[in-house]
Amino acid sequence: MPPSPNKSPMKQAVFSQASSLPCPSNDKLMDVQFSMIQRALPLHSAHTRPSTETPEERGERRGGRRGQRSQDAEPRQEVRKHQEELFSSSNPSLPRGLDELVTRILKSKTNTRRVQLHAIVQSLDLANELGSPNSPAQSRPPSLHSKSQDSFPGFPQNIAEVRTCRPKKHIFFLKTHKTASSTILNILYRYGDSQNLTFALPYNMHSQLFYPNLFASYFVEGEQSRSKKKFHIMCNHLRLNIPEVRKVMPEDSFYFSILRNPVDMMESVFMYYKSSPAFVKSKDLDDFLGNGSSHFNMSLPGNHYARNLLSYDFGFDNNIAADDPGLVKMASNVITAIQHDFQLILISEYFDESMILLKYALCWSLDDVVSFRLNSRNQGSRRTLSSLTADKIRTWNALDWRVYLHFNATFWRRVDILVGRKEMKREVAQLQERRAQLTRTCLKEGGAVDPSQVKDTELKPFQYGAAVIQGYNLNPGLDGPDRTFCQKLITPELMYTKALYTKQFPELAAKHVQAARMAASKHQARMNQSGPGKAKEA
Repeated sequence: MPPSPNKSPMKQAVFSQASSLPCPSNDKLMDVQFSMIQRALPLHSAHTRPSTETPEERGERRGGRRGQRSQDAEPRQEVRKHQEELFSSSNPSLPRGLDELVTRILKSKTNTRRVQLHAIVQSLDLANELGSPNSPAQSRPPSLHSKSQDSFPGFPQNIAEVRTCRPKKHIFFLKTHKTASSTILNILYRYGDSQNLTFALPYNMHSQLFYPNLFASYFVEGEQSRSKKKFHIMCNHLRLNIPEVRKVMPEDSFYFSILRNPVDMMESVFMYYKSSPAFVKSKDLDDFLGNGSSHFNMSLPGNHYARNLLSYDFGFDNNIAADDPGLVKMASNVITAIQHDFQLILISEYFDESMILLKYALCWSLDDVVSFRLNSRNQGSRRTLSSLTADKIRTWNALDWRVYLHFNATFWRRVDILVGRKEMKREVAQLQERRAQLTRTCLKEGGAVDPSQVKDTELKPFQYGAAVIQGYNLNPGLDGPDRTFCQKLITPELMYTKALYTKQFPELAAKHVQAARMAASKHQARMNQSGPGKAKEA
C-alpha cells in the first residue's frame, strides 16, 4: 500500500512500523526503531576512508580498456563539471522523516541506544543537524534539494493547468535497467511513430546508445551529419551525460525516468546478467552477497550491473559501500542532480499510477499510455527472496536504496498535489479496464506466453542470461487499424528500434541490411569450406 497522505511519505517508506507506534517508552520498542535506523544509515568504520582518486586515476590503477578511457575522457569531464556545479553548495542531510526518528531517540532516556546512535551521527558529520544527545534538537537546515518538495518546476501544478495544456513532443527518457523501462519505451515509440516524430536513435543501427560509455552526442545517428536537424524523443539505453544530451534535445524537452526498489531490481539483474563476471560463479544471490561480493571487482566489463545500477545509469560512480563515510554526501548529490535535471521520476512498483502521472505531465490521452508488459520474465525465472537476503541487498546497494526512498516519497507528493488519491484510484481503474479490453481484442492466449510459444518470429523477444523473456501472439482475424495498433503494443524493443531506424534512415538501413547479408554469406562460405577439411582429419 502507498504511504498515507497524512504522514511523511519517506517516514512511511523507511519506518512504516516505527512511525505507527507511539513515542518510545521502553527498551524493546527502542531496539526495534534503532535497528530500522541502522538499516537506513551507513555504519561507521574506522578502517574505511573516502577515496581521493579521480575516476581517471582509478581507471589507470585498475588497468584495461584503455581505448574506452580515452574515448570517454571528454564526456567524463563534462559530467564531472556538471555535477560539481550542482554540488558546490550541498551538505549531507538525512532523508525526510528519518531525522525526526533519530532526534526522538537522541532525546530519549534509553542511555545505551542514545549513546550508540550519537556515535553514528557524529561519524557521519550530521551532529549539526540533530544536536547533541544531551541538548534539545536543533531545527534542521534546508538541504539543497529541499526547495522542490512541494513544487515541481516544469510539471503541471494543478488540474487547471492540465486542462489547458498541449501535448508535449520533446521528450527525454532515461531508460534505466530492469525497471519496466522497455514498456515505457514502447509507449514512447508508439506515440512518436503515430505523430511522425523524429527519434534520436543509436548510430549505425545499434539498439543502445553505446552503453555503458558515458553518452556523447555523436552516438546519435544523424547528429554529426545533421541529416536530421531536429529530434523530438530520445529514449534508448544510455549512461547519462546531461551536457551531451542537451546538445541533442530541444531546450523545452521534458525529462523523466523510472526507479525500482533495489531489492526486486537486484533479483532481476542477477537473473538477466548472470553471465557477468560478478555473478557467473555464484549459484544464487545469497551466494554472491555472502561470498562473491568479498572479491568483487568493479573494473571488469559488465560488473557495473552488480552494484547501485540506478546511480550508475544516472552517470554516477556506483562502487560505494554502506560503511563508506562519504555515502550520505554521495546520496545527497545524486538526489540533487536528479531533481535538478528531471521533471518527473516514476516508480516501477506503482506502474499504473506512474502512467497516470505521465499522462498528466505530457498532456496525453489514456490510449497513449496504455501498454502490455514487455521484456518481462516468466514465473520460473523469478526467485522469492528472504527478508535476510533483502536486508543484504539494501546494504550492498545502499546508495540506490537511499535514492529510491527519496523519490518514492516525492512521487506520492506529486500524486497528492496534482491528482489526489481518490481521483488517482479512479483513473488507474480506467487504465486497467482499457488494458483488459485490449487484451481481449489483441491477444490470442489472453496474456504473455513463453518464447517457444510465440508463433511470429518477428514478435519473439530477445533472450539473455538465465531469464526467460515472454512474448505475445496476436488474435487471428485482426486487420486494419486494430491489427496495426495491437501489433505495435507487443512489438519487442529491438524489432521496433530497427523499424523506426528504417523509417527515419531508409538508405542507411538498406546499406546495413546489405552489409549484414554479405557478412552472413561469407561466414557461411567459410563454414562450408572448413567442413570437409575437418571431416577428412577425423
